[in-house]
Amino acid sequence: MTNSGVDTSYEAFKVEQRGIDLVPDNERSMRPWNLFWLWAGAIWNVEFLVYGALLVSFGFSFGQAVLAILVGNLAYAFLGLASLQGPEAGTTAFAVSRAPFGRNANRVPSLFNWLTQVGFEVEGLVIIVAVTVAMFHRGGVGVGSGLKVVFIVAAVLLQFIVPFLGHATITRVLKNLSYVFIVVFVVMAILVIPKVNLAHFHQHATWAIWTTGLLLVISAGGLGWTENGNDYSRYLPRSTPARQTFWAATLGAAIPSILLELLGAAAFVVSPHITQVTAVPSSFASWFFWPFLLLALPQLFAINSLDLYSSGVTLQAMGIPVRRVGAVVIDTVVAGAVTALVVFKGKFYNDLAGFLLYIVVWVGPWFGILAVDWFLRRGRYDRAALVADRGGVYWRNGGVNWRALVSLLIGMAAAMMWVDGQFYVPSYNSPISRATGGSDLSWLVGTLVGGGVYWALSARSIRREQEQSNLLAEVR
Repeated sequence: MTNSGVDTSYEAFKVEQRGIDLVPDNERSMRPWNLFWLWAGAIWNVEFLVYGALLVSFGFSFGQAVLAILVGNLAYAFLGLASLQGPEAGTTAFAVSRAPFGRNANRVPSLFNWLTQVGFEVEGLVIIVAVTVAMFHRGGVGVGSGLKVVFIVAAVLLQFIVPFLGHATITRVLKNLSYVFIVVFVVMAILVIPKVNLAHFHQHATWAIWTTGLLLVISAGGLGWTENGNDYSRYLPRSTPARQTFWAATLGAAIPSILLELLGAAAFVVSPHITQVTAVPSSFASWFFWPFLLLALPQLFAINSLDLYSSGVTLQAMGIPVRRVGAVVIDTVVAGAVTALVVFKGKFYNDLAGFLLYIVVWVGPWFGILAVDWFLRRGRYDRAALVADRGGVYWRNGGVNWRALVSLLIGMAAAMMWVDGQFYVPSYNSPISRATGGSDLSWLVGTLVGGGVYWALSARSIRREQEQSNLLAEVR
């Protein structure tokens, strides 16, 4: 705060010093409209264009792809629900996760999340490098291993800047980029829609393949973003109506996701090459190559900023004794090293599909537990206990709530019973998937079982915790 009483702690292009520590009420200058544009700016992205094209590449008819996109993007309601705790608690997703799990048991899902966030960072960096290579090739410049290393290092250094500056900068940058990419989307739609001819496009996916495609949409979309939700809603005032927070996050992400995936599916009908980001312009017009890829690069950096910011605060939630800016440095180095391995050794699109397939095994049960815990607590948290080193209402048995940990493991086991991973690494085809011809409903089973078991085990104990928390609040 300045002498004039104006809050200057939440400003873009200044380094945010706060990590998972509580955001004071007088420093919450964010508004639901800002949250809407933050998510819109992240999702207006070439990656989601490719996701839509991938559905049709699996053998979907265009109608089947449309249905999967519309149904799958309903999962952004999960993101809306996973953003409701931030304004009340004033801290990040995996600090809030200490309420059901306890500080020490929470290290388990936090580790899973950190690995997931780094995986998404690597995905973005690999695409950035591929786009840069394509641009050099288009300019007649050959790209060898040495130049690829330069591209990786440059991408990692550029990627570091916005997450290093923090929440306010991410919000401002994504909002402004969304305006630009909306214009690009309109141009793409004008270029591709007149070329779509479904009369000669005859293919039809089985129910099993359709569920796998639906999983792709849900994992890359609404369910896959739940672990980031409260990282960005925590700067909303506590007085923000829950419905405004919910709809800001849900619609901000769902609207561009649906539009881009539908356009990607239509573009595949025009050109199958669109399943690779660097070949996207081939589905439109030759003159569109340079403006599209030049605008795609900052957008790819932008969506990666969300993952890199979240992975940093997740390290803190794990109990790693490092400041937020130091955590961003650590994650940048790790993501850069893994990116180099993927660029030179990996099979990117197969690796990406396998990654999106398996992350729901833990994300679904964790989200189910978080949502049930929030509901049972009626949305109220002991904020001081969430960030306490030890003690407090969420400490329980040495910082471990076995009920939540058991619920997570049972939910993950249930999800693994309905996974169709026979074509990915590690290769695995579950019993229920085999019995249903290769279908995959792991995301749904994991969420319902994880949340259901937690409800059965914890409803009474949470009621007692809330009573204890209310008594402590009266003493304070």
